Amino acid sequence: MSVWDPKEILDSIGLGKRTEVKRSTRVADAIRKELAVLLLEKIRDPKLQDVGISRVTATDDLTIVKIYYTIYGPHKHVKAVDKAFLAATGFIRSHLARTLNMRYTPNLQFCYDKTAEKVAEIENIFQEIAKERQDNGENS
Repeated sequence: MSVWDPKEILDSIGLGKRTEVKRSTRVADAIRKELAVLLLEKIRDPKLQDVGISRVTATDDLTIVKIYYTIYGPHKHVKAVDKAFLAATGFIRSHLARTLNMRYTPNLQFCYDKTAEKVAEIENIFQEIAKERQDNGENS
């Protein structure tokens, strides 16, 4: 009679094995965390106060990192935030070089993340459809 081994069972169905995460994904996650701390504690630019980092992607060779940001609040001043990030790029890269201990610090590209706007548009479309269905249901 064999003893039930949950690890063996999970491994046999593919749930127990830990999948390897690519280095570029780990570095992108570390950059996202460091950048969030920088925005909260060290960067004093008022244009970057209502900015949050939504996601960070890195190329496999870690030469380019794209940082997607969102702007919170009613005033969406994307061009001003782009200029502020461009001005702070050197400071951010030097901080990342010190904290991440990488041989080469990747080039940073800041991109406005339009996901929230697209979600709002889709929600409006769904609300319009629901309203039309409700109006048609009441009239019939």
